[in-house]
Amino acid sequence: MNENYYWTEDCSTEFYIKAAQCGFITTSFHTKKKQFVLLPEIQFEYAVLEFSEIKINKKVQKLLSENMYEFSINNRFDEVINNINTYHDDSWLKPEYITILKNIKNNELDKDFKLMTVEVCEKETKRLISGEIGYKIGKTYTSLTGFTTREKKYNNWGKLQLVLLNKYLYKNGYKLWNLGHPQLQYKIDLGAKIYNRHDFLNMWNQHI
Repeated sequence: MNENYYWTEDCSTEFYIKAAQCGFITTSFHTKKKQFVLLPEIQFEYAVLEFSEIKINKKVQKLLSENMYEFSINNRFDEVINNINTYHDDSWLKPEYITILKNIKNNELDKDFKLMTVEVCEKETKRLISGEIGYKIGKTYTSLTGFTTREKKYNNWGKLQLVLLNKYLYKNGYKLWNLGHPQLQYKIDLGAKIYNRHDFLNMWNQHI
């Protein structure tokens, strides 16, 4: 209970899934010697959003009413990954990490674990504007990382994606949405609550 970050050379899909089931959120890293390692983190605190308590600001409500978007799940896996790496200058989605994800996606090694990409596209152009990658375990969903187009025209589309995802998760019987680190303000603005590791894992184990 006193540590949070670990590293491993075990890059098997089995290890990745098991760590996720135990509540770790795993990123990746290249060492100074160019060695690829996974960085599983069992966080001290987690941001969790109760579906009914989501806060939708007026700008997002306007986007919802305009209905100029299309929401989808698992339609543009490669494009979402590529856009995330373009959006984040120092992305932890390293090529070796992407290979692990693709192996999990293509082989479905655990029936209770499923990778998910979330996509919001402009209805008229079909252009991918905002998206994220995460995974389902049992009745839980964990957000890993995402992106949203920086063009001013698409301001608040990232928040729109989160609101639409919230609706999808609630409608499909999910019980817990793990947003990961609570430090980012947009998560609190969305209505997320902060739980310490002990309390989070109690909830987590009920729903995975």
